[in-house]
Amino acid sequence: MQIKNIIENQTFDEERALYNIQNTEVKNCIFAGPADGESVLKETRHIKVEDCSFSLRYPLWHVQGYQLIHCSLDELTRAPIWYSHHGLIDHCDIQGIKILRECHDTVVSHCQINSPEFGWFCQDVTIKDSEINSEYMLLHSNHVKIDHLKFSGKYSFQYMHDLEITDSYLDTKDAFWHSENIVVKNSVVKGEYLGWFSKNLTFINCQIIGTQPLCYCENLQLIDCEMIDCDLSFEYSDVQATIHGHLDSIKNVKSGTITVDSVGEIINEDAVMETKGQVIIRQAPLEKQTRCQCCC
Repeated sequence: MQIKNIIENQTFDEERALYNIQNTEVKNCIFAGPADGESVLKETRHIKVEDCSFSLRYPLWHVQGYQLIHCSLDELTRAPIWYSHHGLIDHCDIQGIKILRECHDTVVSHCQINSPEFGWFCQDVTIKDSEINSEYMLLHSNHVKIDHLKFSGKYSFQYMHDLEITDSYLDTKDAFWHSENIVVKNSVVKGEYLGWFSKNLTFINCQIIGTQPLCYCENLQLIDCEMIDCDLSFEYSDVQATIHGHLDSIKNVKSGTITVDSVGEIINEDAVMETKGQVIIRQAPLEKQTRCQCCC
């Protein structure tokens, strides 16, 4: 980014105050005031915004090439970044609802974000070393990579394609519904009704916590995972799973094989489709494994 102009130590509160500025660094500025103007940085190009505070609506819409560094966006900064591409959001504190909508090529790093409806309809997003609280996080977004995220919220990662999550803690509910081509590695996933109606969902070395997980899944894989407080698991799913520890219950597995140390109950009843999955219960030594047919 070639910076040609610097704007610093000023306060702006008028509508479109810095509309269409280009190749500019905006530093130590305040976007707030009685005029309560929106869209202060709309249609800007190649800007660096550093050490600024925002308290106005829609500040960065239709921006091409931006860096937002060490900035704060309060709860009045509604829908702060929409239709903007090629962006870096680094070391920011963001409280405004609906950050990121229909944005492409965005990196979020070392941020604290509390934003309902975060990241809808986005493409090519990287999130790392951040904490996010949101509902319906990343709805209908594709090509996303997440590393070292602490997440809390509900209804996350729905209708997504091509998502990779590593070394993260997700405290969520109804995550990954109707999503496709998802890989989660070395993470804790805590919630209810995880992964229903997903396709090509893979967990590797993960801890999964919560009731009725992973039902109606197509090509579901669990590799060296733990499942805690998980009952009525895998109903009507096509699954290949290796699970360490105890699993509360398994119900009406459509197809595949589940290998587990122990299981409280295998339920085969009231199935509305053919269920022919198998459960292998490990015993020591290995040659004494028990094979149990889920449904005949």
